[in-house]
Amino acid sequence: MSQITAPAQADRFPRLGWVDELLSPALRAALAALPANESRVAGYHRGWCEADGTPTRSTTGGGKSIRPALTLLSAMAVGGTPESAVPGAVAVELVHDFTLLHDDVIDGDDLRRHRPAAWSVFGTPAAVLTGDALLVAAMRALTEAQPQRMAVAVKELVDALMELVEGQSRDVAYEKAPEVSMAQYLAMAEGKTGSLMGCAGALGGVLAGADEVRVRGLREFGRRLGVAFQCADDVLGIWGRSARSGKPVGGDLAARKKSLPVVTALETDGPAARRLRALYDSPDAMDARDIALARELVEEAGGREAAEREADRQLSAALRALSRVRPSAEAHRQLQEIAWAVTRRDA
Repeated sequence: MSQITAPAQADRFPRLGWVDELLSPALRAALAALPANESRVAGYHRGWCEADGTPTRSTTGGGKSIRPALTLLSAMAVGGTPESAVPGAVAVELVHDFTLLHDDVIDGDDLRRHRPAAWSVFGTPAAVLTGDALLVAAMRALTEAQPQRMAVAVKELVDALMELVEGQSRDVAYEKAPEVSMAQYLAMAEGKTGSLMGCAGALGGVLAGADEVRVRGLREFGRRLGVAFQCADDVLGIWGRSARSGKPVGGDLAARKKSLPVVTALETDGPAARRLRALYDSPDAMDARDIALARELVEEAGGREAAEREADRQLSAALRALSRVRPSAEAHRQLQEIAWAVTRRDA
C-alpha cells in the first residue's frame, strides 16, 4: 500500500458540481453542433435524452466527469483559472465518449451507464459514425482556446490520440494472443487509458500557460492515474456489480480478455493457473458456470491481489508526480481526492 496518506473522504467520490456547471453548457453546445442523427445518439449515450430524443431528467449525465475535472483542476494547480481550460475539458470528454462508443461496438457490450449501449439501440453504423463525429468535435473544441496556446494544445491531444489508438489496438490483439506478460499489459494500459488522462492534466497546464516542466508533471500524474484506474477497472470487471458500475460484469472473462488479474494469474504456475489456462484455451463458449469458475481461479492464483497491488503502485507514482508540480493547495487537495476515489471504487 502507498505510504501517502489517503484523504479523509477517499472512500467517496468528491463532489464535482462546479465542474459540471462549467463543462455542461460548452459540452451541450458541442453536441448540438453535430449533425442531427449523431447529436441524438451522442445525447442518448450521455444520458441526456431517450432514444427518440425526448429529454431525460438528468442535468449532467455521462459519468463523473473525471477527465474534465483533471483538466480544470490542473489549470488551477499552476495558478490559472478553470475557465481558461474549458476548451480542453470539453475536448477530453468528447474523446472519452468517442472511445466508449467504439469500445462497446468492439467488445459487443450491450450495457453502458445503466442503459442499453448506443450501438444496441441505434445500430453499429450509427454508433461508429457518432464516435467519429465526437472526435472531430473534440478537435474543434480546442479552436476555442487562446490563440497563442491553441497549437500546443492541439498537438497534445493529437499525440495522445495516436497513443490511445495504439493501446486500443494492442488490447484487441491481446484477446487472441496465447501469452501476454504483465509488462505488455501495462504498456497497453498506458496507451489505452493513461494517454487520455495524461492529456487531460497536460491540457490544463498548457491552457493555463504553465512551463513545460509543470506540464510534464501534470501529464505524468494523469498518465499514472490512468493506469491505476485501468487496474482497478479490471478488478471491477470481474468482481464488481453491474448495478453500481453500469456495465456488464463478467463480460471480460466470457470474452477471454487478458485483463490484469487474468494476466498476473496466468503468470503463476500453480494448479489454479493451469486450470484457468485450460479454460481460456478451450474453443467452447463460456457459460455462467464457466465464468464463475474462472473468477474463482483468477482469485485463487493471486490475480486479484496482484492487480490491486499494481493499482496502488501506480497511484503512488501519480501522487508523487503531482507533488513535483508544486500545485496550489486547494487544487492539490481536490486532485488527490479524485485520485484516491477512482482507484477505490466500491465493487
